[in-house]
Amino acid sequence: MEFQDVVRKRKMVRSFTDEPIDPDVLERIIANAQRAPSAGFSQGWAFLVLSGREQTERYWNTTMTVERRKEFGWPGMFNAPALIVAFSNKSQYIARYSLPDKGWTDRDEKRWPVPYWDIDVGMAALLILQTAVDAGLGAVFFGIFDQAGFRGAFGIPEEYTAVGTVAIGHRAPTDRPSPSLKTVGRKPASLVVHRGRW
Repeated sequence: MEFQDVVRKRKMVRSFTDEPIDPDVLERIIANAQRAPSAGFSQGWAFLVLSGREQTERYWNTTMTVERRKEFGWPGMFNAPALIVAFSNKSQYIARYSLPDKGWTDRDEKRWPVPYWDIDVGMAALLILQTAVDAGLGAVFFGIFDQAGFRGAFGIPEEYTAVGTVAIGHRAPTDRPSPSLKTVGRKPASLVVHRGRW
């Protein structure tokens, strides 16, 4: 698929069939996520890959109560055959920038104008979304509703923060666009693109 087609077709898919994903495609998705840029090549990310009903069901049971799942507007999301949780690790960035070639030996977090550890993971998540589209799949990125429960259930080390999860699968015919698209709509470039000055 041409890159512009990937960009154009990329949208959040929230309803999936339970058809499995080819394991080679899932490996390509993960490999591409690791190609994301990272400040100082810190690579302060990690990915928890959950594949198959047993693993994905454990995730849903941990992060959403049964009551919440019953009320959830997109029940087809629970059919996704794969989930990839993307994590950031701030300490890896601080350690990387304390090395001689960077020289911030004081490890002061105030040197960072924004949390690049989370931004870089967001870039990796976008590569996951785009690779899914390129493979003819659908995907959606969303936050984790119960961070503490998730951390405990999956044995996540303390230094890692779950930035979000990507559900991946074959798009269900019943998938519908988010109502936000109709409510808010895409902003025109004239409101968000500024050339030369604000």
